Amino acid sequence: MIVEQIWTANAYRNFNYLIACPQTGQAMAIDPLDHEKCLAAAKRHGWEITLILNTHEHGDHIGGNKVMVKTTGAALLAHEKAKDKIPGIDRGLAAGDVIKIGNTVELEALDTPGHTMSHVCLLAHTDTPALFCGDTLFNAGAGNCHGGGHPEQLYDTFVSQLAALPERTLVYPGHDYATTNLQFTLDREPDNARAKALLGEVSEQDADNAMVSTLALEKEVNTFFRLHNPSVIKRLCEAFPDLPDEPNEKMVFLKLRELRNSW
Repeated sequence: MIVEQIWTANAYRNFNYLIACPQTGQAMAIDPLDHEKCLAAAKRHGWEITLILNTHEHGDHIGGNKVMVKTTGAALLAHEKAKDKIPGIDRGLAAGDVIKIGNTVELEALDTPGHTMSHVCLLAHTDTPALFCGDTLFNAGAGNCHGGGHPEQLYDTFVSQLAALPERTLVYPGHDYATTNLQFTLDREPDNARAKALLGEVSEQDADNAMVSTLALEKEVNTFFRLHNPSVIKRLCEAFPDLPDEPNEKMVFLKLRELRNSW
């Protein structure tokens, strides 16, 4: 499996992706908002885009569909519940469905509600697993729930699905929010030395060659995975005096999401 991460350099800081079969050169485009860059990358590598996948229905993820489909003739895939939200879906996906690219690439669809209620992530069961997570999981952060989602469902997705993935899983998010998210981590957990060091690294990185995180790293620096951390809980209880002294992890997650909304 070959992964091309495409930095759009737009105001929304989107990442688009091409996933290619090295044997056949067939490829899938994920959330190809910047259709020009996606098509140019495919042409440069000699790949044929045969599939397009939208992780969810927001405009900054589906905005390139029309041109991409017209140019490539590729089939459009998205969550089965998004058929009334995304025009022209050819295949609706449910949890456990397999997407095949060429002869060598297989990806499992995960039903990951929270950011929206019709959001899919893709998991590659390769030697080094890879997660294409749209706006569910970001580097050091979690998706918001403003555009048709629910924070309780996002919590369930984090604890029941994402946290259970192998720690070596590579994380490919839909946006580059790493700097701001790490700043939030440090606001919540000022003694997190790993987050502080990583913030120095990503603030100077070339977004065209951005860091690729792992789930293990996320568990070190992503506040939304650190729901039992004493520093996180202490600071949260200061912000929300009505919380019990030992809030459960769901309370912690929901209050962190609430804080992040206005931070």
